Amino acid sequence: MSVIRAEKTDINNISPLIAKFRVELSSYKNIQSEENLEDAKEEFEDYIKADYPIYAYKEGSDYLGYLVCRIDNSVVWVESLFVLKEHRRRGIATALFNTAEELSKSYGNDTLYNYVHPNNDDMITFLGRRGYDVLNLIEIRKKYEGEKVSERIRVRNNVFEY
Repeated sequence: MSVIRAEKTDINNISPLIAKFRVELSSYKNIQSEENLEDAKEEFEDYIKADYPIYAYKEGSDYLGYLVCRIDNSVVWVESLFVLKEHRRRGIATALFNTAEELSKSYGNDTLYNYVHPNNDDMITFLGRRGYDVLNLIEIRKKYEGEKVSERIRVRNNVFEY
């Protein structure tokens, strides 16, 4: 069991995880989708070209999870963190996240910044347990054509469709 820094040659091992992560993300928006390995490979290649640090958790020859960071002016952002469902609650996400926190510390930072979908309760709980509870940014967009929103959310004096 170990966390490794992924390289170009890991594309066939990490891309299936990326494909599963994208399906899970879609489910948070109530969208059913299929795993798309070609898109996942392209995403992996984009990360490599952009020099985003990618870490994978390996058990023997099996890849059980991955984490992607983006570094912007010495600030480290967690772009994605995913562990296969059948291997969750075993400390894999913690091991990957610890690696990202160490990366952030190497840039002189006390924290990581995390992109999280508001419906991803497991990730929000995970982050909360680690002391991450400050709302930093709100992403705002127009509704997609034909999109139906089901909730309204208040953040301070503002109300948003969700």
